[in-house]
Amino acid sequence: MLFLAVFCGFLAEYQLEHKIEKKREKQFIISLVNDIKADTARLNTILINRTAREARLDSLALLLNSSSPQNYTREIYFLAVTAARTNTIRFIPNDGTMQQLKNSGGLRLIRKHNVADSIAKYDVTIRFLLGQGELEERVINDYRDTAPNIFDARIFDLLLDSNSNVTRFIEGNPKLLPFTPKELQQWNYRTYSMKTVNKGIRRDARIFLQQAITLLNILKKEYPVE
Repeated sequence: MLFLAVFCGFLAEYQLEHKIEKKREKQFIISLVNDIKADTARLNTILINRTAREARLDSLALLLNSSSPQNYTREIYFLAVTAARTNTIRFIPNDGTMQQLKNSGGLRLIRKHNVADSIAKYDVTIRFLLGQGELEERVINDYRDTAPNIFDARIFDLLLDSNSNVTRFIEGNPKLLPFTPKELQQWNYRTYSMKTVNKGIRRDARIFLQQAITLLNILKKEYPVE
């Protein structure tokens, strides 16, 4: 009888623990779904902004390499001051749930192997995209090294409002610095590098967006809302 009582107690404790872990699993999934939804919204915005960024870089290079760039300096300065800004194109994941799953051993709570595998692959892609962002920052820093040969920083300052937002409100026809053909060529190459990286990250962001949508569909299928 004692053995039976102990055994029954063990079963009851096991069932309770199982129930608690199942509840935690569902809570993690709900939180993860919300994070991924936020990621997809951000990625959609980034894709739009990166397409616009490519067009601005093309226009900037075209105007600066024209036969009379001094005729377009207001537009050139506006495009140039936005060229190195990344706040509208940088992907910062909503990975609070993912980090919690990894750091607390919560991934073991995900009982369905296909779900656990998809979550792990999603996290790998996030790390890859963040690495691409770091590469882009280095390329942009290289671009910044060439900009002082061509642009007057005082004009850049006039284009920024009190919140460091870019505006078009500038009077007159600001002058470019007297750059040499070699300095222009160096600037052209750095600008080309920025455009290339921008295209690559936009491509990868599209792939990641589809992966995020696929993972959302898997989670909704495997963990339907009750």
